[in-house]
Amino acid sequence: MATRRTERTQESRRLLVTAAAELFAEKGYRQTSFLDIAEKAGISRGSIPWHFGNKLGLLEAVIDDQIQAVLARFAPVSGERPPADPLDQVMSFIRMPVTRLFITLLAEAVEVDSPIRKHYAQLHAALRQGVQAQIPEEALPPGTTAEAFTVLLVGAVIGVHAQWRVAPEAVDLDAVRTTIRALLPTNLERP
Repeated sequence: MATRRTERTQESRRLLVTAAAELFAEKGYRQTSFLDIAEKAGISRGSIPWHFGNKLGLLEAVIDDQIQAVLARFAPVSGERPPADPLDQVMSFIRMPVTRLFITLLAEAVEVDSPIRKHYAQLHAALRQGVQAQIPEEALPPGTTAEAFTVLLVGAVIGVHAQWRVAPEAVDLDAVRTTIRALLPTNLERP
């Protein structure tokens, strides 16, 4: 049974990860300070190094949390494929406010010396893993591999997501979903 102190520690950690995710999405990793995160979380800024070591440790916790959310969204239930259409899952996922974090971090992650590059690559790997688990080999177009098809599909969705975040009035996500569906092989659709 968890002690009250353990519960408070876990709650503080959760509040800091949530606040950091929101601020990293809003301001970017490099532009967000310990003070910003502490104020948003309502917790002492000294708690951040105590829980995470440093800002990069906090970022790692944020990305790990997002990776788990991505994997949970696509995870099979009891070893079977989930009943929801994976394309619908992806399109609803990019509408979530926290997914703005992915676009904000991408701008920083492409820099060769970026401290978040490796972590962002892990996030992309989780996205590909989640999507690829939904695509049966027999449904792939001739001459394609599941890996390459997944990279293409995830890349398209990331690109659509970036365009929508920059100019939501110019990108109709429902029309894009319909178009992607029309371009996918018909045997990828759910029965």
